[in-house]
Amino acid sequence: MGPTAAVGTAAKLAAVPTAAVGPESDCIGSLDGTHIHASVPLSEVAAFRGRKSYPTQNVLAAINFDLHFTYVLAGWEGSAHDALVLRDAIERPCGLRVPQGKYYLVDAGYSTRPGFISPYRSVRYHLREWGARTPSNPQELFNYRHSSLRTSVERAFGSLKNRFKILTSRPFFPFSTQVDLVLACCIVHNYIMSHGGDELVPSEEEWLAQSSHSTQLPQLRSRREYREEAREWEEKRNRIAMEMWQSRNN
Repeated sequence: MGPTAAVGTAAKLAAVPTAAVGPESDCIGSLDGTHIHASVPLSEVAAFRGRKSYPTQNVLAAINFDLHFTYVLAGWEGSAHDALVLRDAIERPCGLRVPQGKYYLVDAGYSTRPGFISPYRSVRYHLREWGARTPSNPQELFNYRHSSLRTSVERAFGSLKNRFKILTSRPFFPFSTQVDLVLACCIVHNYIMSHGGDELVPSEEEWLAQSSHSTQLPQLRSRREYREEAREWEEKRNRIAMEMWQSRNN
């Protein structure tokens, strides 16, 4: 089962500039999913109940480092795995497009693949886990900086839900309208962020303080090709980690 009314807002959000990490960086933002309250017929409740005890729609969003939403896909059932939603976004005719050689930061729920780099598994990651410790090897340094940058997507989601309370309460609209509301709120959020600061966006310090307290789609290519591409991007991640480590004192 796929989204009943999923819509990518790439065309509407494309005009928002993407801030890179440094003038020559290939990293163009962070990508993650969030869950928004959903109201669906009783026969569909089970599919929409995933991580939460209530029905939700799983919303995928790409966010740049200016906290603008650059792509949004809403409408997937709450039980859908984040990786499945991302795959749908990529395979849509007008879906998510990552420029050649560029990439988004994603969490460990996704795999490292062309256009998306996840942290090293089984290596300390979340900032609150570090305390006074400092990274002791390239993998730890990479994860530390990866986590630092990925706070942008969490802060953007936090601002969105704090401003638009309609997203955090049970809706009483047709589901297609519920999907449109998510997209509309993201667009208004971008407009606000483009015209100055937003007091509802927590600072990085505030966010860190708060943080401390099914269905398969058709295979368009062979598994071997996917593995080879994933291996190439894992090697790219290793190169980035080693470069960070070698220049850490510069």
